[in-house]
Amino acid sequence: MSKPGNSTEGARAPSSLAMCSPPETALLRLEEVFLATLARVNSLVLEPLLVATSEPSAEPQSQECLQLLEQLHGSTQQLWAVTEESLRTLQERLCHPDSAGLESLLLLRHADRVLQVHMEYIESYTNCLVMQAFQKAAKGRREYWRGRRKALRQLLWGVSAESSAGTMLVQALRQPLAHHVQQCVLQLLSLSGAIGEHHPARELVVHAATVFGNLQSYMQQALDQAEATRSLWHSLSGRLWEMLCSPVRRLLLDSHDVPVTAAPLRAERVLLFDDALVLVQGHSVHTFDLKLLWLEPGQDGCVFHLLTPEDEFSFCAKDRQGQVIWQWKVTQAVCQALRGKKDFPVLGAGQEPVEPPAYRYGAYTFRAGGRLCHATYEGEWQRGRPHGKGTLKWPDGRNHVGDFCNGLEHGFGVHLVPQPPEDKFDCYKCHWRAGSMNGYGICEYGSDQVYKGYFQAGLRHGFGILESPPQASRPFKYTGHWERGQRNGYGVEEDRDRGERYIGMWQGDQRHGPGVVVTQAGVCYQGTFQADKMVGPGVLLSEDDSLYEGTFTRDLILEGKGKITFPNGFTLEGTFGPGFGQGLHTQGVLDTAALPPDPSSSSCKRQLGLGIFPECRWPGVYRPFRDFVAAGCPADLQEALLGFHVQSPRRLSRSQEHLCCERDSVGSLADTLEELLQHRQLEALQRYLGKALSHPQHPLAKLLRTLMLTFQATYAGIGANKHLQGMAQEEVKQHAREIWAAYRGLLGVALQHRGQMLEEEDAETRELQVHDLVLPLVLPSFYSELFTLYLLLHEREDRLYSRGIASLSLFPDTKLLKFLEVQRHLWPLKDLTLTSNQRYSLVKDKCFLSATGCLQKIMTTVNPREKLEVLERTYGEIEATVSRVLGREHKLPMDDLLPLLIYVVSRARIQHLGAEIHLIRDMMDPSHTGGLYDFLLTALESCYEHIQREDMRLHRLPDRRDSKEPFC
Repeated sequence: MSKPGNSTEGARAPSSLAMCSPPETALLRLEEVFLATLARVNSLVLEPLLVATSEPSAEPQSQECLQLLEQLHGSTQQLWAVTEESLRTLQERLCHPDSAGLESLLLLRHADRVLQVHMEYIESYTNCLVMQAFQKAAKGRREYWRGRRKALRQLLWGVSAESSAGTMLVQALRQPLAHHVQQCVLQLLSLSGAIGEHHPARELVVHAATVFGNLQSYMQQALDQAEATRSLWHSLSGRLWEMLCSPVRRLLLDSHDVPVTAAPLRAERVLLFDDALVLVQGHSVHTFDLKLLWLEPGQDGCVFHLLTPEDEFSFCAKDRQGQVIWQWKVTQAVCQALRGKKDFPVLGAGQEPVEPPAYRYGAYTFRAGGRLCHATYEGEWQRGRPHGKGTLKWPDGRNHVGDFCNGLEHGFGVHLVPQPPEDKFDCYKCHWRAGSMNGYGICEYGSDQVYKGYFQAGLRHGFGILESPPQASRPFKYTGHWERGQRNGYGVEEDRDRGERYIGMWQGDQRHGPGVVVTQAGVCYQGTFQADKMVGPGVLLSEDDSLYEGTFTRDLILEGKGKITFPNGFTLEGTFGPGFGQGLHTQGVLDTAALPPDPSSSSCKRQLGLGIFPECRWPGVYRPFRDFVAAGCPADLQEALLGFHVQSPRRLSRSQEHLCCERDSVGSLADTLEELLQHRQLEALQRYLGKALSHPQHPLAKLLRTLMLTFQATYAGIGANKHLQGMAQEEVKQHAREIWAAYRGLLGVALQHRGQMLEEEDAETRELQVHDLVLPLVLPSFYSELFTLYLLLHEREDRLYSRGIASLSLFPDTKLLKFLEVQRHLWPLKDLTLTSNQRYSLVKDKCFLSATGCLQKIMTTVNPREKLEVLERTYGEIEATVSRVLGREHKLPMDDLLPLLIYVVSRARIQHLGAEIHLIRDMMDPSHTGGLYDFLLTALESCYEHIQREDMRLHRLPDRRDSKEPFC
C-alpha cells in the first residue's frame, strides 16, 4: 500500500478552489482524510495481524484466520486504490474546473464501481468478524497490542479505555469506513442542492447520493447479521459448530428469537441462514439448501409448509405476527439465494421477483433409501421434485440424462449402466413414463447387442428388433413382436450360425404356432411349432422343387410317416428315418407312373405361409400409429409413439458430464396437419402423399421406414426364396392398406381440429384408393426384395424365354415376320432404308422401331400402372406403324396383333419378362380387370408363352437361297 503523502502531492491554486462549490472541496478533504486513515489502519492493525497469524508458533486455527485477514487486506488495497483514484479526479476538477466538469469525478461517473469495492470490503470484514479473526489474532500478542492501545484510540471514538484489544481492532477496521460513507452521503446531498435542478450532472449526483445512502443501510444490515451469526457460533456446542460454521454464512432468523416449531421432526431449534434452513434436533442437524426450498401457505393463519427434495415440513408460529415474519424472511432468503448475490441495500428491498419462481435449477444428492439413494440430480426442479431437463448420477456409475416429471424420468432420456468387471456399459436411449421405459427406444448393450423398438413398464413390449454383433458366438437377429420382455406374436428370427430364418408365431420367448423355416441352402419348411419344437406334420420344399409332406426332426431331417414328390413327378410314400452316415432310411412305395409336371403349374410354384398367419402380421408397427391418432396426434407423444432417428446409433459420449444423444429434429405436426387439409383433391393428394412418404420426419414416412425394415428382415438374404413370393406380395398390399388407413387417421384429426368430421369410406372406394394412389407410391420401397422373389419364382420360364429370344434374334426382319406368320401387307418395308448391294432379307432390327423402343421402357419404372401405360403406348405405336403402311387407320384384330407383338417383344429383348408380367398382374388395380389394360397384358402373356415354346427354339433358320425377295 502506498503512503498517503504520495497521493496528495501537488499544489492547489487558491483561485481554483474558490471557483468550486464547498461540497466539492469537502469531498476532496474527506477523501484525503480517509486515505490517510486507511494507511494508518493498514500499518497499525492489518500488517501486525497478518504477521501474528503467520508465525510458526501460531495456533492451528490461525490458518483460517490468516486466509480471512489476507482477503481483508486485499479488499483494503482495492478500497485504497479506488479512493486514491477518486481523490485524483477531485484534484483535477479543483485545479481545472473549466476543463474538468462534475461528470469527470469518479464518485459520480463510476458510482457503481466504487459501491462494489466498498461491498467487497464489508464482506471481507464481516467474515473476519463472524469468525472472531481479530480476537484470535490478537490473543497471541497481548503485550504488543497493550502497547498500541493509545495509538488505536486515536483512530476511534466512543470506545472506553477499558476495552479489550480485540474490541479496539474490530472498531478500528469499521469506524473509519462507516464515518467516511456517512460523510459522503451528506456532502453528495449538499452538492445536489448546490448545483441546481437543471445542471447536466445533477442526475449523476443524485444517483451517487442514493448509492452511498443505500450503502449505509447495507453496511448496517451486514454488521447486524454478522454480530448475530458470531453470537450464534459462540453459543453452539463444538460438534454443531463444526457442522454449521462457515465464514460466509449469515444468520437471518432464529426460532429462539421468533418462536416456531417444525413437524414432523419436532426440531428443538430452527435456524434460517442466507444459504440454508437448519433444523436442530439434539445432536442431529438437518440442513436444506434454500435454492431447493419451496414455501406454501397453510390453511391455518399461523402455519406454513416447506417442501424439500425429500421432505415436507409444517411450521407453526406462536402467533400470526411470527408466521408473517418467518414466511417473509424465508421467501426473501430463497429469492436471494436463487439470485446468487446479496440483496441491496437490504434483504428483500426492491428486488424482482418478490416471490421465488416455481421452476428452478439446482443440484441435490438424495439421502433416503430407495432407487435414488445417494444419487445426485442436477437440473430443473418444481415444488421439490426433479421436473424438466436434468442429469441423475448414482455412485455406482449409472447415469440418466433427459426429461423428468414430478421426480420421475418422463420423456426422452439416455440411461447409462456400467457392466463390471469389463469396461462396458448398457446404454438406453428411450422414452420414459413415470420412471420406466415406455415408448420407442434404442438400447445398446455391453454385449454389443442392439435393440430398437418399443417398451412398456421398462420391458420390451410391442414391435422391436434385437440384433447381436456379427462376431457373437451365436449371431442372430430378431424382428418382431414382444410382450413383457419376451418374444410373443408374429416375428422373424435369423440364426446366422445355422444359416436359417424362422418366420412365424412366438409365445413365451419360444417358437410356438404356425411357422416357416427357410435355410441358406434353399430348403423351406412349413409346419407347427410348440415350445420351440416342431410338432405334427409339415411341408418341406427343396430348391429343386422336391416336396415332402410328413414329420421332421429339429434339424429338418425326415423322420416318421411322409410322402416325397420328386420334380419328375415320381412319388415315394412310406416311413422315413436317419440312415448310416449322412444317408436316409426309408420303407415305402415308389410310384413312377406320373408324368413330369408342367413347369408353370401350381405344384412347381407352391407357396408357403399363405393363410396360416394373421392377415395383419405387424400390429406392433401399426398400433403405435393408431394410438397416436386416437390421442389426437399430440406433439409431445410424436417421438415416443412414432420413433426417432439417430445419425449413428453407436456414437454416444461416455463422458459422465456430457452424456447425450443427438436425434433429428421433429417437425411441427400442426403444420403437417394443416398441409394435409390443403391437398385433398386427387392430383394434389397424389403429390402430397409422394412428398410425405419421402420426407424423413413425416409420420407416414416413419411408418413406411419401419415396414421396410420388417420386409427386408423377412425376404432379403436367406429369406429370398421363391416359395415366399405370394406371402410377400400379399404383405406389400397390406402395408399399402395400412398406410392409407394411417393417412385417413391423420386427416380425421386435422378435420377435428377444425370442428369437422371425416366421411365414412366404403370397402370398394378404399381398395380403389389403395391400388390407384398408395400402392404405386410404396412399391418402390419394397421393390428390390419383391422383384427378386418374382425372379426366383419364374426363373425356369424366363430361362426358356431367353433361349427363345436368342433364337429369334438370329432372324433378319423379313424372315422373322414371315416366320411369325405376319401378313405380308402389314410389313413396314417402307421403313427400311437399304444401302448398295443390300436386300430386305438381310436387314435386322429396323422394323417397328418406335414400338420396340417404347416397350423397352417397361423396365425403367416400378409402378404397375406406368408399366401398363408403356404397354398401351407400345400397342399404339404398332397400330400407328401399320396404319402408315396401309395408308389408312387400321385397328388390329387379335390374330394380327399377336404375331406383331411377338416380333416387337423379341426385338425389345426385355430381361426377366416373366417376372415383370406376373408382378404387373399381381399388383394391377382390380378395376382394370376386363378392360384394355387386362387385354394388353393378356396379349403380352401370350407372347411370352409363345416365345418359350420348343418350336420357337428349335426352328431351322431359312437358307438365303430359298428367299425370293429381290435385290435392291
